[in-house]
Amino acid sequence: MIRQLTEQDHERCQRLIHQEPAENLFIIGDIEAFGYEQEFQKIWGDFNEEGNLRGILLKYRENFIPYSLGEFDAEGFASIINETKDYSIVSGLKQIVAEVEPFLSRDIQSKRHMYYAKCDNTSSMNDQDLPHVKEAGLTDIPKLVSLLNRIPEFSGGDFTVEKRKHSMEAGVARTYYVEEDGTFVSSASTTAENSMSAMVVAVCTHPQYKKKGYATDCMTKLCRDVLKEGKELCLFYDNPEAGTIYKRIGFKDIGYWSLYKF
Repeated sequence: MIRQLTEQDHERCQRLIHQEPAENLFIIGDIEAFGYEQEFQKIWGDFNEEGNLRGILLKYRENFIPYSLGEFDAEGFASIINETKDYSIVSGLKQIVAEVEPFLSRDIQSKRHMYYAKCDNTSSMNDQDLPHVKEAGLTDIPKLVSLLNRIPEFSGGDFTVEKRKHSMEAGVARTYYVEEDGTFVSSASTTAENSMSAMVVAVCTHPQYKKKGYATDCMTKLCRDVLKEGKELCLFYDNPEAGTIYKRIGFKDIGYWSLYKF
């Protein structure tokens, strides 16, 4: 049976999604931020015959995310998606999205499958102090945005001071950086932070300062501090070469994240 969840279902919902905090980073964060009673956000639950919650379908604005630890009513979730007009994305763990896909009625314009990795301990990280790596404050955001907009791999990205400031002030993002001659030359950031997990994004080094280990140092300092707070870290990557850097720090592949656009 599938029905829309309310605040009365919060405890059982949390028990399910907190079993895999990194995998459910977006669902956990959206529920913490907006709850169950928003026009732009709805959450449905799939219950088995014993009345136990076994699956979640979250709609946040134009994006649907399905999740389950095992068997769930994929056709039922697809029916909810099909009956909705204002959506353009279905995303989630690849094996779960793949179960829903055969029942979707709209044509899929594009599919993207990214490696999904997580880190939950510091055992693979060096224990050096890394004094050259600093945490950015609000006054540092213009320098950060300037760096991000000079990274060739990020061309086309929508990096603005206003968006970075909003995320940092909301407590859902942080950045660590290395600076030389008054200019940011390397950085690593989080986004979508919640009480259980955080997503690592925008790991970069200016082309003129590569091969110095700066990105690894930024990642290491960032991951150490987030893990100390009891959170898991996760990230997406397309390039297996970049994946080797993350794995040296302690990230392990946990599957693929699929992004379907309609």
